[in-house]
Amino acid sequence: MSLTNLIVILVQAGILVNMMLMAAAYMVLAERKIAAWIQNRVGPNRVGPWGLFQSFADVFKLYIKEDIVPAAADYKFHALAPVIAIGVAVTTYAIIPFSGPLIELDGVKYGLAMAPNMNIGILAVLAMTSVGVYGVALAGWSSNNKYSLMGGLRSAAQMISYELSMGLAIIGVVLIAGSLNLIDIIQAQTDGMWFIFLQPVGFILFLITALAETNRAPFDLPEAEPELVGGYHTEYSGMKFGLLYLAEYANILASSAIMATLFLGGWDIIPFLDDSTVLGLAPFSLPLVILGHMAFLGKAFALVFVFIWIRWSLPRFRYDQLMNLGWKVLLPISLVNIIVTGLVILFLQ
Repeated sequence: MSLTNLIVILVQAGILVNMMLMAAAYMVLAERKIAAWIQNRVGPNRVGPWGLFQSFADVFKLYIKEDIVPAAADYKFHALAPVIAIGVAVTTYAIIPFSGPLIELDGVKYGLAMAPNMNIGILAVLAMTSVGVYGVALAGWSSNNKYSLMGGLRSAAQMISYELSMGLAIIGVVLIAGSLNLIDIIQAQTDGMWFIFLQPVGFILFLITALAETNRAPFDLPEAEPELVGGYHTEYSGMKFGLLYLAEYANILASSAIMATLFLGGWDIIPFLDDSTVLGLAPFSLPLVILGHMAFLGKAFALVFVFIWIRWSLPRFRYDQLMNLGWKVLLPISLVNIIVTGLVILFLQ
């Protein structure tokens, strides 16, 4: 790898990490604003115009707060857990192709992604999202608090229950695209139709399992206040709590970006039609790539809105209902979806 290519990758990494952290911080503000709108009340509106600087105030407040660690906690792992949570969330963004190729250096085309052209892109994403549960489970165990431990164990049980259905929900997409490469999956949608029209069941399954995977309501059992006080992050304060909080929102944005890639055409702007022909732009020209990137972000943030909307609309499940849904409903449906998809592909070939 030449020095120029290395510099390009490092610049991309810096852009993506800062974009993710800023987006996660402002997703907290968006959640508070949308919650206020749904509940017909006033949200944050004091810090800056329309409350737009509230996120900076929240981060500054957490930064100057005292870091309190229980005397009986394991200090090393107590500090390591938030780092694992945010680190895994950041790493996931390296594989997601946020745009088509923008520049070409030494025969290599670069878009706004660090490693988008992996032959096992989907498997790598699933592997990294699975590792994220270690941060939550470690946070619960290292706190030496029975409520925190219970929250960590719940998160691990949810991951086992829903990760299987999440992986199976993607297999229909893989069968149609014929590849595990995320670039190939987007290209298959730009050449035909978005996979949400071919795999609506897979999309719904992935959305439900993503809610459980990110510990979002109505599946936020690891941090259920009525019975667990605050769950796995009960004994956290200051920026350690802030990192755990940001990791949750970073994972929501990552899940939304993955759904936009797999089911909504990625950077494809107009379904069923060729973007370059309709817009009168050359394929992969700079204006078209920028428009495609904006379309990708629009789809991802629309799905983030759905995450927030669901949280403030549905009550929390009981834990036995959560497990029954994962094992007795979603898993059989995902298996049937794979069989039906395989049969349709077989008979249409």
